[in-house]
Amino acid sequence: MAADRRIVIDNCAIATVDAHDTEYACGHVVIAGNRIESLGAGPAPEGLRDVARRIDASGHLVTPGLVNTHHHFYQWITRGLATDHNLFDWLVALYPTWARIDEPMVRAAAQGSLAMMARGGVTTAMDHHYVFPHGSGDLSGAIIGAARDMGVRFTLARGSMDRSEKDGGLPPDFAVETLDGALAATEETVRRHHDSSFDAMTQVAVAPCSPFSVSTELLRDGARLARRLGVRLHTHGSETVEEEKFCHELFGMGPTDYFESTGWLGEDVWMAHCVHMNDSDIAAFARTRTGVAHCPSSNARLAAGIARVPDMLAAGVPVGLGVDGTASNESGELHTELRNALLINRLGGHKEAALDARQALRLGTYGGAQVLGRAAQIGSLEPGKLADLVLWRMDTLAHASIADPVTALVFGAAAPVTASFVNGRQIVEDGRLLTADEGAIARATRDEARRLARITAEA
Repeated sequence: MAADRRIVIDNCAIATVDAHDTEYACGHVVIAGNRIESLGAGPAPEGLRDVARRIDASGHLVTPGLVNTHHHFYQWITRGLATDHNLFDWLVALYPTWARIDEPMVRAAAQGSLAMMARGGVTTAMDHHYVFPHGSGDLSGAIIGAARDMGVRFTLARGSMDRSEKDGGLPPDFAVETLDGALAATEETVRRHHDSSFDAMTQVAVAPCSPFSVSTELLRDGARLARRLGVRLHTHGSETVEEEKFCHELFGMGPTDYFESTGWLGEDVWMAHCVHMNDSDIAAFARTRTGVAHCPSSNARLAAGIARVPDMLAAGVPVGLGVDGTASNESGELHTELRNALLINRLGGHKEAALDARQALRLGTYGGAQVLGRAAQIGSLEPGKLADLVLWRMDTLAHASIADPVTALVFGAAAPVTASFVNGRQIVEDGRLLTADEGAIARATRDEARRLARITAEA
């Protein structure tokens, strides 16, 4: 939409998730081009010019779009497998399948993952892709292309592994890269695809997979590469007790100290999971402003444990929410993570005081924007920020009897998405994608899942 054309949204409840948690019981939002021009209580100002569309949002809650901070899109075509395994056993069971993915499979899986998130209120997604089998094609290009076509704001965390079975790692030898190959391919991906502008739709991060699947050299050199190129860093950290044991046995220190020794703590870093963190670890993350992608459903699915999210937030650690790969979170959408983050953390030591509804919503919006380094552009509804927002319908049977719409959104069933805007462009209407054919994606993902299963069985 042209910068001088406006969309006016009226008669809606609004949760801005700004620094003051400003809310309006009945208000308006004005979008001009790809920015939020104004918002506030009551109807939109009279006399606005060049209004292309007016939306009567009675019965709706408007929030910032959800921001996903950790995912593995390719796993969409391996859902429902190894359902009763812990992390290491799950990886051993699935790596022989994942090691045989190719470009058409990854493209279809990315479309499925993105479609499920987008229709459920995600406006900014990320993918940590680290499996690059030899001869598998342009996997990064396929993922980025799928996000571009879907119309979702996107960060590709270009992952890598160089520790295979022969080195004591878990993936097959033909599914990993060399140290030099991984660094060169990562740099090329950044140079080809990363956009550092304010309204960037595509960004790239440097993302070696995990301490037990990459060499110390790849971690250290990856951090240097990211800082030379001016991009962010991402990896898995402190996910399980087995990982902690691995780090102590191999490196003589715990995961956080190991990451710090390789340059992997800092305000340009975020890590997935961070379940097994002691007070010293949390203090180190807070001191360095290292971010965390909290993935409550996946942590529960793999029996990894309960992350100390209330303690992290109290210490000042930036925390966002992540779907994680759909081989460990088969639902594949982020709205349930708002609810699960709140409920699962109440099973921990803080009990009912762990998180409330507004803290959960902040994790899924502004917290995610912080973790991705984009809090100046997205994550809250404020004039001048990018027009990434969602209209949740709250007057149906599922929510109408709950007086507080934020409580209804977080505690209640998944709310219908009447409209979702990314960069001022509507991508969802009445729960359906406007940018993709969901039926075609479902058929493609089914076909590619079957093809992958057949190839794996034949091997």
